[in-house]
Amino acid sequence: MNATSYVAGNPVKSDQLLEVKSPYDNRLVGTVTLANASHVEEAITTALKGGKKLTRYDRFSILDKARQLLVERKELFAQTISAESGLAIREARYETGRAHDVLMFAAMESLKDDGQIFSCDISPQGKARKIFTVREPLSLAVCITPFNHPLNQVAHKLAPALATGVPVILKPSEKTPLTAILLTELLYEAGLPVYMLSTLLGPTHEIAEPLVKDPRVEIVSFTGSVPVGKRIAASAGYKKVILELGGNDPLIIMEDADMDTAVHLAAEGSFRNSGQRCTAVKRILVHEKIKDAFTEKLIARAKEYTCGDPSDPETKVGTVIDEAAAVYLEEVVKKAVVQGAKVVSGGKRTGALLEPTVIVDVPRNAEMVVHESFGPLAPVLTFKDIDDAIALSNSTAYGLSSGIVTNNMEYALRFVKELKVGTVNINEVPGYRIESSPFGGIKDSGLGIKEGVIEAMKCFTFVKTFSLPW
Repeated sequence: MNATSYVAGNPVKSDQLLEVKSPYDNRLVGTVTLANASHVEEAITTALKGGKKLTRYDRFSILDKARQLLVERKELFAQTISAESGLAIREARYETGRAHDVLMFAAMESLKDDGQIFSCDISPQGKARKIFTVREPLSLAVCITPFNHPLNQVAHKLAPALATGVPVILKPSEKTPLTAILLTELLYEAGLPVYMLSTLLGPTHEIAEPLVKDPRVEIVSFTGSVPVGKRIAASAGYKKVILELGGNDPLIIMEDADMDTAVHLAAEGSFRNSGQRCTAVKRILVHEKIKDAFTEKLIARAKEYTCGDPSDPETKVGTVIDEAAAVYLEEVVKKAVVQGAKVVSGGKRTGALLEPTVIVDVPRNAEMVVHESFGPLAPVLTFKDIDDAIALSNSTAYGLSSGIVTNNMEYALRFVKELKVGTVNINEVPGYRIESSPFGGIKDSGLGIKEGVIEAMKCFTFVKTFSLPW
């Protein structure tokens, strides 16, 4: 696949090419023509110059047409996701369904008006007036997306922005650019005015850094690593900054948990998407009374997650994003073993393939559970009671999400109230949500600003108030 960066619908002209290779077998999947600093300036000025103002119905029609086109081409998108990311094809197909929902919800929300009316004669100081609120779009957004979920992460940036009428300059990950470019082309085909979207790939110092720092950009929405997110926050200047960073999400299994539910959620949360989700289960916290029974069942379940060729429909776990990532994961497991942990299932690495791995007796200070381990690892730690579980869960720098397995309502309520995270899911994986619901974390997982279609649309707008005699 030969692809290119786009400036307002125009393919860029450049001698710089990026080769995109499969993490599984290193074959060439495609090439991308890269942009440079001149293209950044052109993209900004074109977006700010603008064009026809899109009505709510215009925005609805474009997003809904894009949704329909995605359905027609879902296999093309899935194959592209799998080829460039190493993600199992079954996961790539699932991702196209999620992206469909993002476009659907954004189209629906584009028709709505959340304006409010305030009567002013409600106090002795009031008078006969009414105050009205409306939302107006920001002038220009920069959206920077990561390699994992190369379609859905991009859709979660673009769709809410376009639903509010905000022009976007997209900088996707250089590790998975082909899917983002396919979506860009699909949106143009769906009728999106070209000034509304540019997609630029190129060296960080020529593309991402100037975009983040440019004062004409009114919002930067970034999903990615904590170090990069903090650099963006420090350099962006006086503008809105939306950061969705890492996670170290626990699945907390209480002594009263349904064992089959606990094992299912632990395996799905740890191994789906090769463990490469910010909301994947990164720590399995199990009550000490049921640790042995749980571990035995988890080992048996882990063997069902076949690891291999991502293009094989029978494969459940493909590669991680590249061999370097797999080597890092292998190393943190080895370090935990030196500290006393035991690998009881999986652990074998072949290139960028890492078998789903169950590790028990993991020390609480092991690197693999103190920091985010982005891969198919299932580290098991024990706790003695709910106070210990809450303290252990809250002990890391992250605060994205969590899953709790219990049938005790008192336990559930305590976790909801006391866990320092953005989401608490009872009897579900930490990552459960729908595409329109609020999503985001605190601490090193984010600034507490929520994404998800509805909340993201608020971020891409500002509230204007006006009043009239009444």
